[in-house]
Amino acid sequence: MRRRGVMASAAVLLALAFWGVYPSQRGAGPPARFGFGRPATVDEMNAWDIAVRPDGKGLPPGRGTARDGVSLYASHCASCHGPTGREGPFDRLVGREPRQGFPFGRDPALTRTIGNYWPYATTLYDYLNRAMPLDRPGSLGPDQVYSLVAFLLWRNDIIADSAVMDARTLSRVVMPARDRFVVDDRRGGPELR
Repeated sequence: MRRRGVMASAAVLLALAFWGVYPSQRGAGPPARFGFGRPATVDEMNAWDIAVRPDGKGLPPGRGTARDGVSLYASHCASCHGPTGREGPFDRLVGREPRQGFPFGRDPALTRTIGNYWPYATTLYDYLNRAMPLDRPGSLGPDQVYSLVAFLLWRNDIIADSAVMDARTLSRVVMPARDRFVVDDRRGGPELR
């Protein structure tokens, strides 16, 4: 009981000390400005505007093929996803099973891959561009990202190894799971401005 009393007393003293140090802040909420930083410039904001939509809007100029992506995958991806994209230790990227149906809601043990779960090929570009490779996210150029996307789509039997992926062709790729998701038809954001 003595220990509990000491802890309670310490908590009360700490609260009183905080209350005494910041008397003008009582009930005032956060300050209007913290006194550091500056507004971002238009160029700084544009540099971070790298979103790619499912319809392909936002894809940059560039191109790549699966053949171009073979060595890129080996040097940037294989250590985390395995030499063929099936081994890991991180997420499996390659695999089309199950080819029939879409049982992921009924069987959570099924592995979700690019070939059996992702609804849009453009999402693959967006994710690789932003987040990969894990140790240097955002370090790949557009041609490299297109080449890796092409490689992964080819490994999942979605495109031919000679297919050229660019802003026009990538948005036209129909993924096996495209019709398995509810279309997001909400409105809001920048298009209302």
